[in-house]
Amino acid sequence: MVHKFHRLTGGAEVFYFEVARVLKKNGHKVAFFSTENEENIDTGDTAFSVKAPGYSNGNIFSKVWNSRDIFYSSLKKKRMKEAIEEFKPDIVHAFAIHVHLTPSVLEAAKEAGVPVVMSCNDYKHICPNYKLYDGWSICEDCKGGHFYNAILKRCSKNSLIFSTASAVEAYIHESKNVYDDLVDKYLFASEFMLEKTKEFWASKSVNYGILRNPFDCSKQEPVYGGGFALYFGRIVDEKGVDRIVQSAKNIDFPIKIVGDGPELAQLKSVVETESITNVEFLGALWGDDLDKILSCAAFVIVPSLWHENFPYVIFQSFAAGKPVIGSRRGGIPELIGADRGLIFDPDSVSELSNAIRWMSENPDQAIEMGRKGRHFVENEFNDDNFYREIMSNYRSVLG
Repeated sequence: MVHKFHRLTGGAEVFYFEVARVLKKNGHKVAFFSTENEENIDTGDTAFSVKAPGYSNGNIFSKVWNSRDIFYSSLKKKRMKEAIEEFKPDIVHAFAIHVHLTPSVLEAAKEAGVPVVMSCNDYKHICPNYKLYDGWSICEDCKGGHFYNAILKRCSKNSLIFSTASAVEAYIHESKNVYDDLVDKYLFASEFMLEKTKEFWASKSVNYGILRNPFDCSKQEPVYGGGFALYFGRIVDEKGVDRIVQSAKNIDFPIKIVGDGPELAQLKSVVETESITNVEFLGALWGDDLDKILSCAAFVIVPSLWHENFPYVIFQSFAAGKPVIGSRRGGIPELIGADRGLIFDPDSVSELSNAIRWMSENPDQAIEMGRKGRHFVENEFNDDNFYREIMSNYRSVLG
């Protein structure tokens, strides 16, 4: 199991650890390969680590100098080779390996004759900034290998340095045929990401598969119905939380926002300046504290502006018995379907306002949607189904 982080920072890490959990539950031996960090989780399994890149510190010149190993790292390749020799895996399952680990670790696996599958949880394989979102709108300008557009738009962290590094990285990986030669099968959780990848890689001969995220909802007791709308997650521009704040002005229903991030202060200022009285910010909550708030919500809003793949917040919401109002982006509509919530255009505040209003004024229908969401997660994303899917994908490259 190869991933840049061995600690919980978001949905990608949840997926990484959940895959390992299901494999171990079914008798497989798992080892991890990741970056060093004092917050790394000790799962009791064999774990190998390498130093994370130091590109974030220093002035502009030191950032460039320290970024040398984000494209290719002979040291990390050597460490991966040692890990393979020690653990002797039948297969390498890679997740997010760019920048922190680099494709050099996949090269080590290929040279050792170990098959590699890669789960893509974002768009880094086709987009220098991971998101197909330039900070203002959906963007596909780099399609066809035109990665220089990332520099022109400064779409990686709104930084010329990071955008240039991301574009150079993409050109290097394309020239080295990283995506053609080093991965035996690419796995996607959503049909949307699979089809979008095929659009970008129309000229490539690549092996594709679907592997939907596992989700254990047995620990979450569903509570149907509630008294407010809820958003929980990171408060960053691509999540579209500002759409919720603007929609709140058009409705008379309480909305609670859980989370932290760079957009929080600005949104709080808007609420105060415009005297929006039905929005409450609760800060970051985790574990039991988050579960308590979620259990009291009537429904959850997922207003993402970028093409989210398979956001875990929807699984959490369904497990709690809550329907979801989600944006028409990425894999979100696939999860919500026609009967587990409502879909809206995230560029239309009026559509979101209407969806919130309908959900709040039709509590019986909302409860029924929540029941169907819970049933969906229990029956479609349980461990048994996931194990069958992952083993089918593994066997297809093991021969």
